Amino acid sequence: MNCNQCEQTFRQTACVSSPGTCGKDENMHSLQELLLYGLKGMAAYAHHARRLGQSDPDVAAFMEEALFATMTNVNFNMDSLLALCMRCGEMNLKVMEMLDRGHVETFGQPAPATVRHGTVAGPGILVTGHDLLDLWNLLKQVEGTDIMVYTHGEMLPAHMYPKLHRHPNLAGNFGGAWQDQKREFAQFPGAILATTNCVLIPPESYRDRLFTTRATAVPQGQCIEGDDFSAVIEAARRCAPCPDAVTGESVVGFHHSVLLAHAETLLDAVKAGQIRRFFVIGGCDGAAKGRNYFSDYAEATPQDTFILTLGCGKYRIRDHDYGEHLGFPRLLDMGQCNDAYGAIRVATALAQAMNCGVNELPLTLVISWFEQKAVAVLLTLLSLGVKGITLGPNPPAFITPDVFQVLQERFDLRLTGGDPRGDAARAVA
Repeated sequence: MNCNQCEQTFRQTACVSSPGTCGKDENMHSLQELLLYGLKGMAAYAHHARRLGQSDPDVAAFMEEALFATMTNVNFNMDSLLALCMRCGEMNLKVMEMLDRGHVETFGQPAPATVRHGTVAGPGILVTGHDLLDLWNLLKQVEGTDIMVYTHGEMLPAHMYPKLHRHPNLAGNFGGAWQDQKREFAQFPGAILATTNCVLIPPESYRDRLFTTRATAVPQGQCIEGDDFSAVIEAARRCAPCPDAVTGESVVGFHHSVLLAHAETLLDAVKAGQIRRFFVIGGCDGAAKGRNYFSDYAEATPQDTFILTLGCGKYRIRDHDYGEHLGFPRLLDMGQCNDAYGAIRVATALAQAMNCGVNELPLTLVISWFEQKAVAVLLTLLSLGVKGITLGPNPPAFITPDVFQVLQERFDLRLTGGDPRGDAARAVA
C-alpha cells in the first residue's frame, strides 16, 4: 500500500456497528468514530508516558467508560457522544502533560540544539518513530563502539534533550517525513529501527535490515523483544558503512519551557506592535495532493510574525529560510506530535499573562490532518474552547456533514481553501 492509499484508507470509514447505528443514525456512528480515533491517539500518548513512569488512573477509567459508550445499543444521543468527545480532549491534555513531564525528567531540560543532517563515515543505525526510550537504550548499547546512530522523522526532537543530544554515538539526523521513508530508507545503507507508528511496509530493498519494536510490526519483519538491540547492532555491522556525506544543519528544540523563559520579551514586543501574530502551522502529514497549502501559507506569513511548528507536518515548511525577528528564528521548531502539549502550554500561558482568552490572542492555528493522534489533539483544542482553527486539506471523511456543521457552529472550525497566501494575509489584516 502506498502513502496515498494509506491516507485514503484512513479517510474512508465503513460502518461496523449494529444496524441500529447506521443509515438514518449515521451521525451517531460519526461521533462514535470521532471518539474512537481520539481514544486511539490518546492511547499512543499514554503508552509512551507509561514507559517513562507516568500514568493516571483517571485516564484509564475514562478510556474504559468511553469505549463502553461505543458498544452496540449503548448510546444513541448526539449531545452525550459529543460531550464524551470533549472529555476525551480534556483527558488527552492530561496525558500529553504526563508525556512531556516524562520526557523532561528522563532526558533533561530541553534546549535549542543544532542538528547535523546527513551521515558520517562508518557503520550506522537509523531510528524512526516516537519512542525516545528506545533510542536511549540503543545508544547505551552502542556506546564505546564506532557505530553511529541517526534520528529520522518523528525522532528528530530527541536532539533537544541534553542527555540524548550529547551522547557521543548520536551523530545527527537523516531524512524527513514518514511518507518519504521508502526512498530514504533505501538510500540509508545501515540498519533501521522503527519504534512506533508511521512505519510503512518495506520493499525488498531494505526489508532484511528493518527492525521494529513491541506493537510495531510489518510483514516478514524482524520484531525486537524487550530492550535488547543486539540484533540491530549485528545488522549494522553486516551492512555497508555510511558515507561521509553531511548535507547541512538545522536548529530544533524550542520547547515550551524555552519559549516561556522569554515570555516577558515576547509579550512586550506584542504590546509594542513588534509582533503582529503567532502562527501554529503543523500537524500530521500525508502524501495526498493539497498539502502544499501549508508550505505556501507559511512562506506568505509577514516578517514581523513567528511560526510555531510541530508534528511531521513541519517537514512541509521547515526547509524554507524565514529569517529572524527580534533575535529569534521566525520558524520555531517545537517538536513532533508528541510535543503538541507545548503549543497549548505556550498559548494558555500567554493568554493568562495578557489577561485574556486564548481566542483573543494574536494567534492563528493552521493544522494538517491525517492520523489518530491528530484527532486527539484536535479534541483537546476544542475542549479548551479554541475557535477558528483551519483544518485540512480535506474534511475528515468519518465526520458527517451534520456533525461537521455542529463543530463549525460551536467552534468556528474552518477548512483550508485554494488561496493560502490570501488566507495568510487576511489573518494579519
